[in-house]
Formats: sequence, structure tokens, C-alpha cells
Amino acid sequence: MTSGTACACTERTTDNGEMPRLDELVDALTAGGRRTDRMCHVEHRAARPAQHSAWPQWVHPAVRQALTVRGASSAWTHQATAAQAIHDGHHVALATSTGSGKSLAFWVPALTSIMSTRSGGSISRHRDRATALYLAPTKALAHDQLAALQKLLSAGGLDSVRVDAVDGDTSFDERRWVQAHGDIILTNPDFLHYALLPGHERWSRFLRGLEFLIIDEGHTYRGVFGAHVSLIVRRLQRLVAHYRGGRMPVVVVASATSAHPQQSAARLIGVSEDEVVAVTEDGSPSGRQTIVLWQPPQRESGFTQAPSDVVPGVVDELTGGWDHSVDDDLTGGADDLSGVITDAPVPSQPRRPATAEAVDLLADLTAHGARTLAFTRSRRAAEYLAVHTRDELLMSVPQLADSVAAYRGGFLPEERRALEAGVRSGSIRALASTNALEMGIDISGLDVVLIVGWPGTRMSLWQQAGRAGRAGSDGLVVFIAREDPLDTYVVSHPEAIFGAPLEATVFDPTNPYVLGGHLCAAAAELPVTEADLTLFGGCRAREVLDQLVDRGTLRRRPRGWYWVHDEPAAQFTSIRGDGQHVVQVVERSTGRLLGTVDAGAADGQVHDGAVYTHGGSTFVVAHYDVDNHVALVDQEVVAYSTWSRDVTSIEIVSTASERVVPAEVAGDPALVEWGFGQVNVHGQVTGFTRRRVPSGEVLGHESLDLPVRTLPTAAVWWSVSTAVLERAGLAVEEVPGALHAAEHAAIGLLPLLVTCDRWDLGGVSTAIHPDTERATVFVYDALPGGAGFAEQGFARGREWLLATRDAVARCQCVDGCPSCVQSPKCGNGNSPLSKEGAIRLLTVLLEVDVGELSPADAPFA
Repeated sequence: MTSGTACACTERTTDNGEMPRLDELVDALTAGGRRTDRMCHVEHRAARPAQHSAWPQWVHPAVRQALTVRGASSAWTHQATAAQAIHDGHHVALATSTGSGKSLAFWVPALTSIMSTRSGGSISRHRDRATALYLAPTKALAHDQLAALQKLLSAGGLDSVRVDAVDGDTSFDERRWVQAHGDIILTNPDFLHYALLPGHERWSRFLRGLEFLIIDEGHTYRGVFGAHVSLIVRRLQRLVAHYRGGRMPVVVVASATSAHPQQSAARLIGVSEDEVVAVTEDGSPSGRQTIVLWQPPQRESGFTQAPSDVVPGVVDELTGGWDHSVDDDLTGGADDLSGVITDAPVPSQPRRPATAEAVDLLADLTAHGARTLAFTRSRRAAEYLAVHTRDELLMSVPQLADSVAAYRGGFLPEERRALEAGVRSGSIRALASTNALEMGIDISGLDVVLIVGWPGTRMSLWQQAGRAGRAGSDGLVVFIAREDPLDTYVVSHPEAIFGAPLEATVFDPTNPYVLGGHLCAAAAELPVTEADLTLFGGCRAREVLDQLVDRGTLRRRPRGWYWVHDEPAAQFTSIRGDGQHVVQVVERSTGRLLGTVDAGAADGQVHDGAVYTHGGSTFVVAHYDVDNHVALVDQEVVAYSTWSRDVTSIEIVSTASERVVPAEVAGDPALVEWGFGQVNVHGQVTGFTRRRVPSGEVLGHESLDLPVRTLPTAAVWWSVSTAVLERAGLAVEEVPGALHAAEHAAIGLLPLLVTCDRWDLGGVSTAIHPDTERATVFVYDALPGGAGFAEQGFARGREWLLATRDAVARCQCVDGCPSCVQSPKCGNGNSPLSKEGAIRLLTVLLEVDVGELSPADAPFA
């Protein structure tokens, strides 16, 4: 066994019951005990028995028959409770575990209403029959729900209920059929925003009968995306009320992970909390679940530090400007951030890479008959894991090699659906996936979930873990730590996961940067009236409308606000980012489309010479056509992979507001300068490195001539003089770490003050910035043009830094942890960081800015 410092393994049981033994899955995980020292903590969760309840008497006989055929003749308690509340006309926040049958809870009342209004046979009755709309964050989830719903309808002989998934891929002929006949439509926010709402007259028959709006995976609607979706939902409700004589649909918000489901659902749909019934007591059965925190061993020999291409002294927190550390249909995805070469010091005896460790575990578990889903942080990692697990199985159990596959964004729709079907049927026993499978796609019967690297939030962790042991069976969950301070902290501090609260689902639908575009879209659909203002945020909505009138975007008339331009208003608001094109990956010899890559990630993934892996086969990019958004590739068998190198910088374009401290010192340089204004965040892929797989040996470096990608946005910044740094006792070599730690902590605390999400923000810190000529920390909005968060940070600067200093100082860790100065999306691997330096710097800064601090000043005292 590989030697190295072992974890001190701890073990406990969540409930006060008898400790469940570690079964044969854990034996396979530990290789019969030879890998036991890598388990840092084992958590046991006892099985939960089912709590049954009868379906309500009002359920339509045909629906009841369908339930019986599908094995659900009786309900679990939360299903019956939620169904009754929906039937009674209450909005419902349904927050129970993954695989708990939430879908039946809303389909039963919806189908009952549809069947009831279809009886009678009159033409008018048929025209005004009840309809239902299901809203999913991704196309894949909508199609998965369609398949499940069709099985239920078939079981009850409910073939007369017309149900279909409608999205951007749906032909106009199919759309016309659904407009005329559809009873249930399954779609996504994009289709609502760009197609259905602007063309609502064509959907008037469906909207006139809309009694139920079902919003699935409600926890995904956070940050700026959450604000967009909230306003889309409100626009929809306004149109439904228009067609239904003022009556709104009943709204169901479903989620397996939600910190405050009632509060979040109410904000999402624009009602008060007391109008929402929260159903959170889970009556579904759950098997035992064993959760292992796992740390790979240290490697035998040292490791040479990689060359640096990062501007000295500059560190940044990567954001949605052009890159993401996650990969799903919400963001488009990007390459693994570990592939970016930085100036972070590399340990002399690093640990084994988490993906390499996951290969061994996945191969052993598959060989022992387990059905396993392995979540990775990137597309590259998912493909790597699948390819090398197949290679391992070819040498040990060759008949199982073809049962391993990768699942990620960028696959064609038919490929993804084939993979989902393979997992359900059992032909695929091991699936390496990005977080594209984190949401509620119905993949049951899994024995094990491997989580390779911290997924970013506890909410995502539990969403992924919920895939193990569904339908009441036992499950094993293994979190494998990467060589990263954040991951290391998690495996050595289990209290950071177990018992800790979920992160809040934070979004602000009254954000004027988001609200303006949706008010224009709403006005283009129907004139916005005084009565609509409450739905869109009251006084804030009126202020934004007045600004739009002043700009000539809208026109005010006695009956309301009107859109006066010929262009479709919805096209001016991109709800998922900057609206860049995707890059198509095409096999040069055949013209076959292999997949797509988000434009923001393409420079780092499909540049000339890049190795692109698809479905287990390797391709080398022959030519990346930046202008036409195409990467031409040739299939080749190579023994290396490629890692891109990039540089990041930020420039101040204009300063809208500034404040200097102390302001009364004339002629002397200010100790602290605050600024808010427009900035350009520049990122450029400058080259790439070839490394042998799996050893990591560097085979060579190549330069690239790719364009600089610029994110024009808004930022708040503060810069400090040399006198402040000296007063904080910071030596020159300590300054970058102190600034970097302060930057991370400030980004983590700003959402508490300005109602945004950490993923809506980015940051850069530098010991000397050319525009300020000082040590400076920037925090910027991670959306083109800005979203208002940085502006609020400037306005509440003292309160913000006071909260930041307090949170870092009160954290019980020694050197910094995810609770204070480490970031889940740091492009420099959370290095360098100096928690103690950040505390000293922030304390001096606040003493200069707001005077001596007292305990009563602390916002968390």
C-alpha cells in the first residue's frame, strides 16, 4: 500500500441506534482493509421506515388505477399531505429527499383536475379544460419527467391526456399541435422567456386553463439566474391572470435540498410566506447510508513545481465571466481548474490525485457488482475517470469494461438519453458524471456515489449523495478529497458537513439590473399597469419603470407602460449569462458533430493541439476556428493530456464613486481609497502543457495566440497605502497572502448584505495594481455590465468589511478554512493565503476607516 500520513479515522452513528456494520461494499472500498487508513471519518445514517397514508378520496378513478398499476396504491405521508394542499388551492413548497416520490404528489392533483374538466364532452368544456405546466432548469430533466409521466398515464389508460416536452429543439409543427391540444407541457425557463411568453396569444388556449405551475429543483434558482427565473414566473402568472379573469395558478416548488423552502418558494413566485404551505416531513423509506470522508495517500517521491504563467502578485477567484469550475446545463461548464498552471507552491510530497484514486475505487466497486455514480468537478475529469476505469477492468474483469461510461454537458441529446437509459437498465454499472446528473433525473438502484472533490456547497453535496441507496435500499457515499486546502479541511473537520445547515437559496428579483429587462419584456407582452407593480417589486419596480421611460425604452400612457420598439424585448435579456455561442466540436474526416463546448471555456479546452475526450475516445484538435465557433478534431490514440495556461488581469475603465480616508488630510496620500465603477476583467489562454498520463510527467510546453477575452462589468475596490501595510505588520512577502485571504472572505460575506450568491461574484487581489499604484482588492459582478452587487458593496463598505473581519477572526481554525478564507472556486488553488495577515490588515483598515473597534460594533456580536 502507498505509504504516507494516514488520517485519524473517526466513526459515529447519526442516530442513537445500534451501529450498522460496514458491509461488503465498504470491504470492496477498503480493498479488504488495505486502504482503511485513507478513511478520515465514517458517518452512519440509520434506515428510515416508510410512513403510509391513503390517497385522498377526490383522486380520479383512472388516476387511482394508474397509481395501483405502478405500485403506489397507497401514498407516503408527505405525498398525501402535499397533494391535498395542492387540491385545496394552496401554493406548496415540497422539500423531501431525492427519490421520495415528489412527482406523484403534484401529478395526482393535476391529473385529477385535468380528467375532471374533460368529462362532460361539450365543446366549451373541452376548450376550457384544466392544463398544467412543469418547469425544469434543464431540457434533460424535462424529458426525464416526460418519460416517467407517460408511464403513469399508460398504466391508467389515460392516453387521452396529451403531454409533451417543448423547448428550443421542438419544431414549429409540433409546437402548433401542443398549442391546440396539449394538457401538460414540460419545458424550461429559457423557452418561457424567449418563446412562450412573447408569443402568448398562440398559447392562449393553454394559458386560459392553466391551473398548476410546477417548478422542479427549486434550489437551483439562486443568484442572478434565480432572479431571472423569478421574474419569468411572475410574467407568466400575470398572463395567466389576464386569460383567466384574474385567477392565478397553484404553484408547487419542489426540491430535495433547501435551507428555507417556504421562504425561498414565496420569493420565487412573488407571494407572502403565509400563502405557501411547506411540506418537509419525509414519509418515504430510506435504507441505511454510510458516508465516508476519504483522503488519498501521499505519493512516495517529490514533485517538481510547475512553471508559472500567472502575473506575479495577482490572484483571482474565477467566475462566470469566461470560466466555471462546474459543468452543467445551467452554466455550460468548463475545464478542470486544476489544469491551470499557477504560481502556487507544490508540496514536496503531494498526495495522489483524487481522480486517480477514484479510478481504483470505481474499478474495485464495479468488479464487486456495485452500481456506482461518480461525480467529478469537470468534463475532463469525467472522461478521464471513465477511460481509466475501463482500462483497469480490462485487466481484471474484462466483461465489465463496457459497462463504464462518462456523462457530461456537451454531449448530444440522444447520447445523454441513451446513457440515462443504460443506467436504468443496468447495462451501465459505473457512470462518471459532472454535476449535470445532480438534479432529479430518475436514476434509481444505485449502490454507491463517489464525490470526487468538494462540489462547492453542502447543498450540492447532499444532492449528489442522495443518489445512493434510493428506493429504500442501503447506500454508500464516499467523498474523495482533492489536494486542496478546502478539501483537506472538510475531511478533517466532519462537523463542516454533518449537522451544518444548508446554504440559503439567495436571489433578489427586485435587482434593478435584472428587473429592467423583464419589465420591458412584460410590457411587450401586455402593457404594465399600476396593478402589476406589486407583483414586480412595488416601489422598486416603479423607479425602474421611470428610468426606462426617461431612456426612451418604454412609453408611459394612461393605461400603463408600453414597449415601443420593433425588436423582441425578451432578446435583450440573457437569463443564463452573456449569450455567447457554443463551439461545435466536429470530426474533420467525417464531418460528424461530436458535441459542444461553452464559448467561455472553449479557449482552454479545444485550442489547437488540445486533447479532447469524447465517449472514451481521444481526439486532437487540428484547428480551432475562433471566429466561426468550430473546433476540427482528428481521432488519435495518445498517451498524454493537455492543460491550458492563462493569465488574468483587471483594469479600471471609469470611476463612478470614490471615497478616500482620511478625507481631511489635504496634500497627504490617503491611507485607504474606496472606488466603484466600470472595469474590464481580461483573461487569455496563452499556451498549454502536454503531460504524460497517468504519471503527470511534463512532455513539453507550447504557446498559443488566442484573443484576450474581456468581461466588462462593475466592481468595488479598496486600496491601501504602504503605511497601512506597515501598521498591520505585514512584510512584503506576506502581502499577497493577506490580500488574497481578505478577498476570499469579503466575497463570502457580501451575499449576507446584498442578497446575491457567491457564484455571482469574482475577485482579484494584487500587491500593486497599475491603476491604483497600491495594494488593492477588487470584487466584481460576474455578469456583463454588472448586476448591482458591487455597487451595494461600495455603499455598505464599512459594514461589509466589519462583518468580514469579524467572521475571519471568530473562526476557530488556525490557518484558514472554507468557513473563513478558503474559496471553492479559487483559480489559484487557495494559495497563497494568510488568515492571520488578513485579520491584521482588516483590523488596521477598519481602525483607520471607522475608528477604534469595540465589541458592540461587531455585527455578529
